[in-house]
Amino acid sequence: MADGYQYITATGVIVPDTAETKGIVESEFRTAFGDDLDVSPETPQGVLITGEVLARDNVIKNNAAVANQINPNIAGGVFLDAIWALMGGGRVKATPTIVRGVTLTGSPTSIIPAGALASTGVGGAQFRLLTAAILDGGGVGVGTFQSVDLGPIPAPVSALNQIVTGVLGWEGVNNPTAGEVGQLSESDIAARIRRRRTLAFQGVTLPEAATSGLHSLEGVRSAVFRENYTGASIVIEGVTLVAHSVYACVDGGLATDIATMLLRKKSSGAAWNGTTTVQVQEPNSGQIYDVKFSRPTLIPIFVRVTVGGGGSFPDVPGLVRAAMVAYADGLQQDEDGFVVGGDVSPFELGAAVNRVAPSLQVSALTLSTDGVTYVATEISILISQKATLAEGNIAVTVA
Repeated sequence: MADGYQYITATGVIVPDTAETKGIVESEFRTAFGDDLDVSPETPQGVLITGEVLARDNVIKNNAAVANQINPNIAGGVFLDAIWALMGGGRVKATPTIVRGVTLTGSPTSIIPAGALASTGVGGAQFRLLTAAILDGGGVGVGTFQSVDLGPIPAPVSALNQIVTGVLGWEGVNNPTAGEVGQLSESDIAARIRRRRTLAFQGVTLPEAATSGLHSLEGVRSAVFRENYTGASIVIEGVTLVAHSVYACVDGGLATDIATMLLRKKSSGAAWNGTTTVQVQEPNSGQIYDVKFSRPTLIPIFVRVTVGGGGSFPDVPGLVRAAMVAYADGLQQDEDGFVVGGDVSPFELGAAVNRVAPSLQVSALTLSTDGVTYVATEISILISQKATLAEGNIAVTVA
């Protein structure tokens, strides 16, 4: 039976059809028990053969799944994290919600220890006091709380109002300002996309290195980078670049992080362009630079789509809208979605629907930027812009 298990070769993992595996197993049984052996599924030997085929199929699938974890474009979970770590990168970690300036009340001079818990209502999300707070002579103190669980835990104004940990002298808690909502750990799909965007993170002075550096920053969703290597000003898609300068338009991320990364990556002596200016001190020389970059102008996209063949789906319009928005937000497998400077294609939006529901037939799809004039062709987006898509802007007709 050894020949039946040769699924790993120098060219990779072989995944044969189940019918092929079944034929191999039947041949092995006939070799052992005679060519006239009845291998029908209802016979005892047929049952054994079926079990052996299922066992081998599971081995094959397991081999393929493990082998795919070597490919960073397919890998997921800890396998993707390990491969990405080889180049100094990693997925965005989950963060807690932070609630600052929380008012604590009770008996004067009472000490509320670090770690004391409060919650958003009975049975609500719990928050932990980060540092001990001492109530003043009027019985009032202020503290910062952090959600026990990671992720986007909501904490609207006055929601943090229940004491969980019994502390002598602590009688009340309230948050006059809303919490800074945390985030979930970056998904495998988003992590794979960002890894590809940051392959040149270790480089400098090259456009690819600059864009890789920008995409490595927390919160950055997309970015474009252009340079003017000439001695005169030039205009690229409506953006004026002064002589010997660089231009970056960045969606998401903190302005200070972006400016610091641009200072690290740009060529010596090059100037910046953009509508946002941040002062950054170069750590080695101590020199202060006025780093400039831009934020994209958001262009809302309106969609009219006609689909058919959706009899098996309970809510075809909802499915179509959710699929298109997921594509636009970069949440579909191996798709960047709407990015800075990225044109909007009706073909890609139609394909986004078929990725989720292959049986749906997209018979017509038109786009608009004003909700009045619709076209069936690609909509151009400048390097200073980014398209957006909301479910409310998608009109679905089920034919």
